[in-house]
Amino acid sequence: MGQPQGAGPGGRRERADAADNRRRILEAAARIVADRGAGALTMNAVAHETGIGVGTVYRRFGDVAQLLFALLDEREKRFQDAFMTGPPPLGPDAPPLDRLRAFLHALADRVADQLDMLLAAEAAAPAARYRSGAYATLHAHVTVLVTRVRPEADASLLAHLLLAPFTPSLVHHLTREGGRSTDDLKAATDALLRGLAPGGS
Repeated sequence: MGQPQGAGPGGRRERADAADNRRRILEAAARIVADRGAGALTMNAVAHETGIGVGTVYRRFGDVAQLLFALLDEREKRFQDAFMTGPPPLGPDAPPLDRLRAFLHALADRVADQLDMLLAAEAAAPAARYRSGAYATLHAHVTVLVTRVRPEADASLLAHLLLAPFTPSLVHHLTREGGRSTDDLKAATDALLRGLAPGGS
């Protein structure tokens, strides 16, 4: 009887090669962004940097937007750990409105810190962020907190609206073009949250 497809040493080797290629591609992409900026990231540049065929790079990640989101996902995991299991007020064991405020402030810092990479991902595929696992996690977290603050509200819709100000292109417009600081964004967010609070106006 033949060996099941994908099983045995050959199957394990194939999976190991795929994992190694993913690691090498992401490491190369990070080097390109760090050295030359997110605008220099192309599939051909990654293929040249790694020695991996450009066809393999495309099959693994699809396009530059997906590659950027994969690179961002590596950093996103640390952010998720902070708001899911880290110390309060960002993490558990703080009142929901305090956690929501801490989360949005931390998100403002994260977007500002990684703005060039986020802008490149948005430009490559403008709607891709809403289909990404990272956005789904952020939206789910905000939805839960809004539900706890205002159980009667459409928490899912409000979560989208609370995340909307941190769209990379808007943050770029407000900060680099409009001269606003990250602290200005946080203060405006606090004003929105005062309206969300029970009895707020």
